[in-house]
Amino acid sequence: MIAIRPVGYVIGLLVAALGGTMLLPFGLDIITEGSDWRSFALGAALTMTAGIILVLACSSRQGVMALGVHETLLLTSSTWLVLPIFGAIPIYLGEADASFTDAFFEAMSGLTTTGSTIFTDLESLPAGTHLWRGMLQWFGGIGIIVVAMAFLPSLRIGGMQLFRSEAFDTMGKILPRAVEIAGSISAIYATLTAMCFLAYLGVGMDTLDAIVHAMTTIATGGFSTHNDSFAAFPPAAEYIAVSFMIAAALPFVRYVQLLNGGVLPLLNDSQVRSFLGLLLAVIAMLVAWLLLVQGWTSEPALRKVAFNATSILTGTGYASADYMLWGEFPVTLLFLMGLVGGCAGSTCCSIKIFRFQLLYAAVSTQVRQIVSPRGVFIPRYEGRPVSDDVMSSVMAFFVLFVVTVGVVAMLLGLMGLDPITAVSGAVTAVANIGPGLGPDIGPTGNFAELPSKAKWVLAFAMLIGRLELMSVYVLFTLRFWRG
Repeated sequence: MIAIRPVGYVIGLLVAALGGTMLLPFGLDIITEGSDWRSFALGAALTMTAGIILVLACSSRQGVMALGVHETLLLTSSTWLVLPIFGAIPIYLGEADASFTDAFFEAMSGLTTTGSTIFTDLESLPAGTHLWRGMLQWFGGIGIIVVAMAFLPSLRIGGMQLFRSEAFDTMGKILPRAVEIAGSISAIYATLTAMCFLAYLGVGMDTLDAIVHAMTTIATGGFSTHNDSFAAFPPAAEYIAVSFMIAAALPFVRYVQLLNGGVLPLLNDSQVRSFLGLLLAVIAMLVAWLLLVQGWTSEPALRKVAFNATSILTGTGYASADYMLWGEFPVTLLFLMGLVGGCAGSTCCSIKIFRFQLLYAAVSTQVRQIVSPRGVFIPRYEGRPVSDDVMSSVMAFFVLFVVTVGVVAMLLGLMGLDPITAVSGAVTAVANIGPGLGPDIGPTGNFAELPSKAKWVLAFAMLIGRLELMSVYVLFTLRFWRG
């Protein structure tokens, strides 16, 4: 029998904490005479009250120690469903005149670090709302690191069990292990954010822009305070963003090991080498294209390509140029790169580098087996044999990813969206990338004009993709509820 009370207890704590953080944008709006301070005050009161009631209703002697595998699966999905509901309250009550559908879509896009937005005039939003959007992504970024490093390996989701004992191999229940991991990475996450903030200030961003973009850069979320995103800032800001997007795309466990004096794990990580190699190759191809085909000059070509390619590959979703105008080849290449993503254990989304490495290992093994039928070939990852359960999990993830994108695209098509918008919208939601393709949801567009039903489909697609598919789908099986 699944223990619901411990799940409700933890969710209540998180909801109450989320309500408490609403006091920061409330205070900022008071100081800057913003118009949304009442919305944040009421949102904080409602959210903290609901959280406290849930904590009191679900408290028990067992406490959170009763969380096992089934409870953890339920907790993970429920958290990313419940928190956007409460995170949407200040947006819904604010002066932006957003429907609850739009507010929930924005909050889900924030907490899943997708970066898709329904706001058409970002410059008109109060300072508190800008800060809240940045905070949602920042919370989602650190939250997904904990999920990726503590929950998914223990739950054997999507091949993540490959990293189960890589840095935090502790005994006992899952939640205490998550608390330990969260404590270890929080200082690193906050330090990177502070460094990014200071760097943005140094190139001319004002304080609010620097704070919000530092949070959304390290979270690889992509929410901006300007309609033109990074095109509104000095060119140097793009180089800084590239550096910190790359830093956020690397496994945070390597930073923990680095602080403990272990530099070799970072240097020897095949994920890191593959990610950086792929990024450099994409940048080189696109720069050559803009120089030779489009007639650009060298520095703007390098800067725009490096920024936008890094933004798409890491799933951040910033834009500093309309790459839809670069030609068919760049658009196709960038679209495909969005399906790759960064490293496991980072704030990045999408399929992740390590799964493509394992797919390559499986295909290579099969090819060698065909060429030499009598040989014995075993797929390897970083020199180690890959077990059948890891390979099965990865193959299942690929299949589910493709099927999920296909189903979401068909649903969007049934709602009247054109094929480019439907397919790219499905991909950008499931892979948590941010912008899609086309004039409506492309790098210079937004999701405001989409039908309400389409926004709900996309919001839940963001949730499914952010939590690695299977951890959500398993909740719809009878076997799960039978314990």
